[in-house]
Amino acid sequence: MIGAGIGAGIFGSLLGLGGGILLVPLLTLGFGLPLREAAGISLICVIVTSSAAASVYLQRHVANLRLGMTLELFTALGAIVGAVLAFTLGERQLDGLFALLLAYVALTMIRRRDPEPEAPLAPAPAADEEVDEPPEGGILDRLSGPGYRVHSLGPGVVGSVGAGVVSALFGIGGGLVKVPVLHLIMGVPLRIATATSNLMIGVTASASAIIYLVRGGIDPYVAGPTAIGVFVGASIGSRIAGRVDVRFLRILFTVVLLYTAFEMLQRALS
Repeated sequence: MIGAGIGAGIFGSLLGLGGGILLVPLLTLGFGLPLREAAGISLICVIVTSSAAASVYLQRHVANLRLGMTLELFTALGAIVGAVLAFTLGERQLDGLFALLLAYVALTMIRRRDPEPEAPLAPAPAADEEVDEPPEGGILDRLSGPGYRVHSLGPGVVGSVGAGVVSALFGIGGGLVKVPVLHLIMGVPLRIATATSNLMIGVTASASAIIYLVRGGIDPYVAGPTAIGVFVGASIGSRIAGRVDVRFLRILFTVVLLYTAFEMLQRALS
């Protein structure tokens, strides 16, 4: 279990997807756990890794704390709904839905291109420098950061609720949904969107993990060693990221996801 956690943590850290998308199939197919229990354990691992990453992002002032915590109010609500749904749906239904999610992520990875380097953010104005203020100092201005302005708050809230549901239902953290919502819909730069998502996923996982814990869906004898492995793997991945060909890893990861999706679909139909 420690080895499985290390592998999932390394891949998740290098590819920016989080370890849950690989950890849940490993626990389900490799160790024979029901998907519902595997999702609960994955949420514990998400809390551990997010806590470690969030401190770094906050120290470096990369994450948008005000925007992240505003959206997290709605993401946590979606996480509670998703956790309740996880105990309502049957095991075969969860396996089938997770197989579809894996196939979607694999196809997205195939079509994904490396993002072009972003233009540097505008420096903060000096104290004596005149700045053109926006006509209305509304909530969007308070949620924006230096060099960019947040927009489309309504669609961002809807996407955040959906990210919470997906995160709790499958134990994957929700970063697959949060980063596109922040970057493509709300106009947050990709580097800040990734950091803010890493800050949010720990709170999202905590909200849904409570439901799993109350319903007896978390086995501490599995969660302990797996969480240690994921933390070690994520630490290793963050240190070797600059020396690894991510394109090769992406192809390998896509093959693994497609094979895992096939196995999960067979499990759902059997």
